[in-house]
Amino acid sequence: MSSFFETKIELLRGVNAQKAEWLNKELGIFTFADLIEYYPFRHEDRTQFHKISEISEDMFAAQIIGRIVSVELVGGTGKQRLVATFRDGTSHMELVWFQSISYFQKFLKPNAEYVIYGKPVWFGGNFSITHPEIDLLTANNNKKGYFQSIYSLTEKLRKQYIDSKTISIWIKNLLDIADPYINETIPASLCAKYRLIPKNYALRWLHVPRSFEELHQAQRRLKFEELFYNQLRLIKLSLVRKNDYAGQVFQKTTLLTEFYTNHLPFDLTNAQKRVVKEIFEDLKSGKQMNRLIQGDVGSGKTIVAFISMLMAIDGGAQACMMAPTEILAQQHYVNLKKFGELLGVRIEILTGSSKKKDRTVIHEALLSGDLKILVGTHALLEDIVQFKNLGLVVIDEQHRFGVAQRAKLWEKNKVFYPHMMVMTATPIPRTLAMTLFGDLDHSEIDEMPPGRKPIVTVHRYDANRLKVFEFMRDELKKGRQIYIVYPLIEESEKLDLKNLYDGYESIERAFPGVPLSIVHGKMKPKDKEYEMQRFKKGETKLMVATTVIEVGVDVPNASVMVIESAQRFGLSQLHQLRGRVGRGADQSFCILMTDYKLSKDTQKRLNTMVQTENGFLISQVDLELRGPGDMSGTQQSGLVDLKIANLAKDEQILKIAREEAFRILKQDPNLEMADHLPIKLHIDKIKNKELSWNRIS
Repeated sequence: MSSFFETKIELLRGVNAQKAEWLNKELGIFTFADLIEYYPFRHEDRTQFHKISEISEDMFAAQIIGRIVSVELVGGTGKQRLVATFRDGTSHMELVWFQSISYFQKFLKPNAEYVIYGKPVWFGGNFSITHPEIDLLTANNNKKGYFQSIYSLTEKLRKQYIDSKTISIWIKNLLDIADPYINETIPASLCAKYRLIPKNYALRWLHVPRSFEELHQAQRRLKFEELFYNQLRLIKLSLVRKNDYAGQVFQKTTLLTEFYTNHLPFDLTNAQKRVVKEIFEDLKSGKQMNRLIQGDVGSGKTIVAFISMLMAIDGGAQACMMAPTEILAQQHYVNLKKFGELLGVRIEILTGSSKKKDRTVIHEALLSGDLKILVGTHALLEDIVQFKNLGLVVIDEQHRFGVAQRAKLWEKNKVFYPHMMVMTATPIPRTLAMTLFGDLDHSEIDEMPPGRKPIVTVHRYDANRLKVFEFMRDELKKGRQIYIVYPLIEESEKLDLKNLYDGYESIERAFPGVPLSIVHGKMKPKDKEYEMQRFKKGETKLMVATTVIEVGVDVPNASVMVIESAQRFGLSQLHQLRGRVGRGADQSFCILMTDYKLSKDTQKRLNTMVQTENGFLISQVDLELRGPGDMSGTQQSGLVDLKIANLAKDEQILKIAREEAFRILKQDPNLEMADHLPIKLHIDKIKNKELSWNRIS
């Protein structure tokens, strides 16, 4: 089988060497396997024919049989278009081409019968279709019961006349010869239990469905398979880690009890208590912990991390905490140090800008074991940074670190892999978390500390700017500080957006005498840090910035966040930015500024922001609107490279696939039972392509 599907694509009927080269370059299709797994992203229903008298503008597309009555070239040089009048006995309409005019002048024959397909638009008292799909009427395309598979293409392929129809023909040619070589990949017991059609049927019915039912059954089967193998891999890695990787046992709670009894400044929420308990169970289990802690901005992840570090220190080990920026590392250091001093626990910070003499002291204190907690940035990864006994690693905003960087921290203890705690303030929908982090144990801090005032979020149009400025002046008079965030640093010709420097000047004019800070990504780190600190100390009252402040310093006195051109930001980014305010006792506000031209999706994003502060709810809407592509660094992970499953819509299939994968691995870890042979064979076939990054958090 494998040798058949490894056949080079140029050996398929209809694909010559030149076309194969285009498929290689543009779509990454090199072999029969690549082509058969190049799934369509939608299907056009060609089972219905419409009359021109029946069509309406709200139709997605219409398929019509009729005659070309006349063809003429309209417009002057450079603005020419080809217009054909098309009749079907009930009415007439226009077909219009702006491109490939000379080709269609030769192709279109007056009085010949054609099948056309396209989106009807009402214009100038007539229906018209621009660039319709058009074929001469034949015995084949006159029949009903036909779906056109639509494949992702590139402009370069279209210029080579390779379109969805071409790809469909090639895939049909392949399916005609592939059947004997398609092996079943799902155990017969699962196929029977969930009524899954065989693999060869699924591939044919997905590419060439004859009905909605065939298409539905094909999608259901292939989605299950994709998610089943995704989960099987993650669960296998998780079980291997739990069985094979011993962890240091931390069960003493002397420091922890003292902290709880004498120094805890507030009661933990029930969610924090639950997560601390889950971590404690891991740390005393004797197995290496790998746990993802999800919590919204302000839900109290840092105190949970500190409590976990105390458990490690009580057990005679050290802990470190890595943050993506110096600003954030400094913030963690300041927050943790005040607790450390109360307990006599030594805490230091190590960043790229740490002085050489400070580094030397830190390195020595780490090796002697005197230094119990080290907070830092990427500087922690340097080979010279060695611990006496690193027991717990806390990684904040994990999606900002690459896999190799996380692996380096694992290597800092040669006897036991340190326990790993990964924190994120970008709540990930459960579906996505299961797919991305199925090999991590998963805890949610899904409750906010009491007494926090909800942030009032409003959407305002540019026309209301003077009123917004008036409101900002009132807040400044109360002694508050304000963030104003812009999406761009410099002007872009393509995007009509306010840029940072124009914004800075207009804010300067509107608020004369009010001290301003400016921060953006192209500034040197020390200049950025200087401006952030001025704002934190209250020396400046307005902070004009790009999204570099998305993860930044706590400024409890900042009570207003104004986001300019808010339509240009994703939902999770808007939520992160809003989390910069609401950190003090005062009522805080987030103002989303846009112009009037907004798409339906944009309107939904802004309405979601106005209606809720729940990060988990926001992330679910974000997943539905955008898909998983750029959420939480999923592209970096390479794991959500799903060909057919949709994480926003296929949660039920994912849950079942995960349950079955877990049951099979528990029952038969080495896949030795006869029923599980298809799984073993399939894994052997694909394992060379697998990524092994999952071993590290």
